[in-house]
Amino acid sequence: MTDLVAGVDEAGRGPLAGPVVAAAVILDPHRPIAGLDDSKKLNERQREALFPLIRERSVAWAVIEIPAKDIDQLNILQATLLGMKKAIEALDPAPSLALVDGNKSPDVACAVRTIVQGDQLEAAISAASILAKVTRDQRMLEFHEKFPEYGFNRHKGYPTAEHRRLLQEIGPCEIHRRSFAPVRNALGSE
Repeated sequence: MTDLVAGVDEAGRGPLAGPVVAAAVILDPHRPIAGLDDSKKLNERQREALFPLIRERSVAWAVIEIPAKDIDQLNILQATLLGMKKAIEALDPAPSLALVDGNKSPDVACAVRTIVQGDQLEAAISAASILAKVTRDQRMLEFHEKFPEYGFNRHKGYPTAEHRRLLQEIGPCEIHRRSFAPVRNALGSE
């Protein structure tokens, strides 16, 4: 069997609410997927069309969510690395190499290479970025059903002007990251 290379990326490091989501994907070279790119360069419709294709055509894929309470305990970098580690370890078969978007890598059994802007350069990282982004967006829509007053369906937890205003007006909910300054400040004003 040839060496198995996994692409690894995350979505949701910057938001004030919700999980950080890490994904790992081993693409099948015999089942290419047209249109893979950095999830931020694709629109929602394109990402959602690629999402099932990635899951169907990949040798293996895994998606891991690290919730806000864990982000608050670990910090966002450590939570992201933990998610990436768990995603890589969940792949079956296991990869011999993990290509990780960015400049920090999780501590895993296989070889790791970090690639800054890897989601634009490596198809497997692009695929992981799409799985992570679509999963996180879906989760934020579920949270919108539970907490409609925050408008998570519009900003997905990112620190938009609307989200910051609502945070000040009504305070944080259970999925807000209390270790992030705007949330801490809103708690202080309650």
